[in-house]
Amino acid sequence: MAQLIYAAIASLDGFIEDADGSFDWAAPDEEVHAFVNDLERPVGTYLYGRRMYETMAVWDTMPLDDEPDVMRDFAELWRAADKVVYSRTLADVSTGRTRLERQFDVDAVRRLKRDSARDIAIGGAELAAQAIEAGLVDELQLFLKPVIVGGGKHSLPTTVERHLELREERRFGDGTVYLGYAVVVAASS
Repeated sequence: MAQLIYAAIASLDGFIEDADGSFDWAAPDEEVHAFVNDLERPVGTYLYGRRMYETMAVWDTMPLDDEPDVMRDFAELWRAADKVVYSRTLADVSTGRTRLERQFDVDAVRRLKRDSARDIAIGGAELAAQAIEAGLVDELQLFLKPVIVGGGKHSLPTTVERHLELREERRFGDGTVYLGYAVVVAASS
């Protein structure tokens, strides 16, 4: 059974974008990007909301000849994976290995987890919040950037409680801190 993983780069105060919708401050340096690539290697499918898909779609056709090795590596990983985009407003998808779904179906994602040989990543805070609230997310991979943005879009849902177990941590030269958590499933009584 595959793990469903939510990964996010967030400000120290917990936002993935600031109040103006900008996330330029979140760009990873080469050291962080290489680590992200290693985390992405087991992923066979990405689940995206419309906005995250539109942000990530550049990886499908981006010219990479003059880009660093870490960017070429990520593009190769991303292009090889399947993508599912959840959107009521997107007319069509423009990238390979991608299908469009009109709504997030919890049972369909459970089946996908059960039937997948490779892990599944979920991208976009709003879609991830739905998956976290539904109890689907198994792991959180959080990258905290050394910046406070004061407001914007939260990286994690604010309406649900989940207990987590720290499994891995790492500090990077640019001050970014990685925290890898497993979601703790409470024993039924």
